[in-house]
Amino acid sequence: MLEIGAYPTPVELLSSLSSAASSLWIKRDDLSNPTYGGNKVRKLAHLLDDAKTRGAKRVVTVGGVGSHHVLATGIFAKQVGLRVDAALLSQPHSPHVLETIRATAAQGVGLFPVGSYSEAVRLLGSWVAGGAYYIPAGGSNQLGTLGVLNAALELAAQVHAGELPEPDLIVVPLGSGGTAAGLLAGLAQTRLASRVLAVTVADPPQLFAHKTRALAKALVERSAWPQVEARLEIETSYLGEGYGHATAAGANATQQAAKVGITLDDTYTAKAFAAALARVALGRERTIVYWQTLSSAPMAPLLLGAPLEHELDPAVRRLAR
Repeated sequence: MLEIGAYPTPVELLSSLSSAASSLWIKRDDLSNPTYGGNKVRKLAHLLDDAKTRGAKRVVTVGGVGSHHVLATGIFAKQVGLRVDAALLSQPHSPHVLETIRATAAQGVGLFPVGSYSEAVRLLGSWVAGGAYYIPAGGSNQLGTLGVLNAALELAAQVHAGELPEPDLIVVPLGSGGTAAGLLAGLAQTRLASRVLAVTVADPPQLFAHKTRALAKALVERSAWPQVEARLEIETSYLGEGYGHATAAGANATQQAAKVGITLDDTYTAKAFAAALARVALGRERTIVYWQTLSSAPMAPLLLGAPLEHELDPAVRRLAR
């Protein structure tokens, strides 16, 4: 297995954002790697190891133009000598999106704009037919999700070591589904009774909820399927206008997080953290863990040699709109 992560990642109490009824904790997966952290690291360790084992020279993947997954794939594949090409879809413009795509280009990732997901599937299919190793959006297949299953076991060990109380609720963004699915499957292998609140950040919510359940069930015995269902709660009310679109609740969550030194993004983490804050306010759960999936590593080193915005391929630049 590739050793690209530093584990266990810390857990911290956010006392100033807690209430008398509910304590808010954070699982700092943003610190999983000093170059680029976040939840993608756990998945890519398995996926890139498999690519190398199979003798691949090139990996291909897909994501939005500002995809953290595509950037992370570019960073860690480069470290192990694998070339990366990515089919890129549009998402709303923001400084963060442009910074991410510039950093991705700096890693040498081949950037291929597509107009729809069906077009991306056709392009990816042609690459795979030519011998490329395919990594799905978010790294969320059974193999990638195993990395997050291990994260649930890691959290259970931290609970048993007394580093935090047993969580009643673990809050994560629901994009490609791998993080929520891995946690569900891992929790089913522990003595924890924790539930997972998956906060929808992409359309259509039903598709990603179905994928989450299917992935989790694929990683556990059939006898544990009812437990997977019982532990999962899907929250759709924070999506707003859709993937990548900022929301008022997300903006407020970003401000609150900044007060305790946590950085969020509009697409994923702001919406999930908003949901976590709302559950604290309700006071129904005694211990809530927000799982930080966004890297907190500085972007400046990743932007060395990066093209300026006007130097990007115009077709790539137009995807951020």
